[in-house]
Amino acid sequence: MPENSKNYGLPSHRQLIEQSDWLAPARARLLRRVQIAHCRSVLDLGCGWQAVTPELARRSSGTVVVAADADRRVFFGRTSEPRPFQTVCCDAARLPFRSGSFDLVFCQFALLWFQADEAVGEIRRVLGPGGTLVALEPDYGGLIEFPDEIATARLWQAALWRAGADPRIGRRLPGMLAPHGFEVRVDLLDRLVPPSSLRFDLLRGLPLTENEAAELDAIAAADSKCDNSRRVVHLPIFLVTATAR
Repeated sequence: MPENSKNYGLPSHRQLIEQSDWLAPARARLLRRVQIAHCRSVLDLGCGWQAVTPELARRSSGTVVVAADADRRVFFGRTSEPRPFQTVCCDAARLPFRSGSFDLVFCQFALLWFQADEAVGEIRRVLGPGGTLVALEPDYGGLIEFPDEIATARLWQAALWRAGADPRIGRRLPGMLAPHGFEVRVDLLDRLVPPSSLRFDLLRGLPLTENEAAELDAIAAADSKCDNSRRVVHLPIFLVTATAR
């Protein structure tokens, strides 16, 4: 988990796998676009429990694949099997890599937890000429929910701010990247999928007030009684490919 998390919101391995599965089609499109098969050095920054790192190692030419996170806990206890990548515990604002070390830096639901302006500068530094940042980042300020009794947008934004994250990182990210010499392309996640109760589990992992926790319990109860055909929950995901000029 990235450095701003203050131990809040460290999702379980199962939760991160489910989140990664949900994003798999969009992630695959972005990785094909940047020709990951030709990338020899890849950094998975803010890797968490490494739900995506094996995929990056498998799809790249994989001479060097590094999983980096500020939380040491994510690197221990998952498996005794050899991993096809290196692991490094580090701060995204002070990456311990030489300039131009990577062809690809990948972030998924990670930049919202960083001091993003500093992290973007470090990402640009460690990318070689023509190297690419691929980022899938949310914008909870644009969360669409229907009917109103299942709406959680206000709780997400309050809890994420309280935990030290930026719930609107999606809309801010393109403007952050351009001044650092990136050529930026942005797409938005365009699929509506049935909402998962996982969203309530993830929200409960954040620092809610007592009143907010009670409100969330009431929302979850209303959601369980809601007709599936009526429910709409859509979190805008900014799908960013940024090439270092």
